[in-house]
Amino acid sequence: MKRQDYDMPFMLRYENVAWYEDGEVRILDRRVYPKEIRFEICRTHKEVARAIKDMVTQSAGPYTAAGMGMALAAYEARDLRGEDLLNFLEDAAETISTARPTTSTRLRKVTRGSIEAAKKAMESGDDVVEALFQESINSLNRRYSAMNEVAKYLCDLIPDGGKVLTQCFAETIIGTMTRTLKEQGKDVKFYCTETRPYYQGARLTATCISQMGFDTTVITDNMVAYTMENIGIDLFTSASDTITLDGHVANKVGTHQIALVARPFKVPFYVTGMPDGEKKAKDDIVIELRDPSLVLGDHTARGVKAIYPSFDITPPELITGFVTDKGLYKPSDLKKYLDTDHKSYY
Repeated sequence: MKRQDYDMPFMLRYENVAWYEDGEVRILDRRVYPKEIRFEICRTHKEVARAIKDMVTQSAGPYTAAGMGMALAAYEARDLRGEDLLNFLEDAAETISTARPTTSTRLRKVTRGSIEAAKKAMESGDDVVEALFQESINSLNRRYSAMNEVAKYLCDLIPDGGKVLTQCFAETIIGTMTRTLKEQGKDVKFYCTETRPYYQGARLTATCISQMGFDTTVITDNMVAYTMENIGIDLFTSASDTITLDGHVANKVGTHQIALVARPFKVPFYVTGMPDGEKKAKDDIVIELRDPSLVLGDHTARGVKAIYPSFDITPPELITGFVTDKGLYKPSDLKKYLDTDHKSYY
């Protein structure tokens, strides 16, 4: 399969997400992009896990970093053989896949694929480092290809001349969606919530969409109702960090309240992504709590407190549909996705 990042904005090209080379993993620091193009250099798999935990890369970036981190782990263990090598890689997989609890299921799928690739390489006598690097590329191709199919279904829902509201940074789907819209020749305006406190919407989503040539406007997180009422939004879409089989969605905090606002304004809400078969219901989701000081900034008085849940959970009754690589599903029908010939795209 040829590389699937063709015609993508800068930060969605494989080398600019995370990349293994010569005993190092280079990760684009999304905390400062686009104001600054800076790469975090990791020389151990534990440094990769720390970069994921510290939000150096976000959205689907950790999945790429995880695969490249496993190649780095193989390099670290290059002098080990047999069970010693496999044990080292399995320990590395656990360290990387638990770096962020809410997305641990998907991270584990990536590292599990790396372990299987390592076993095959060990059995055939191939270079394990190269095998894990190639598995990371294969994983990227699978994910980008799957999200390209998602984008085709999503773009069929977006009218020419329409106005689309986004939340946070949907990574691959932002690239495949805008690429598909360009191929369809549609003129679409995008409104991106800023997404405090890391401003992924303002910095990452808006930058990517603008680079693809679309009219792009940033709004603060508390302007959603005003925008829907006075500007008019045809469709609200977000990605998902976790989708349960009963239709609950964990995504960047604020997604739930946008879905609530969308209902009285009759704005449809479409979630992109595939259900996590291991997550049956809402109670299976662990919400990550991050440093609350990041919310306070420089404008609050000493002694004032904050909270910072990184995600919230949107219930299925607020979701119009799930857009998957196999088509559109109502929340009540989501379990049927598992009956398709779907394959892991990690």
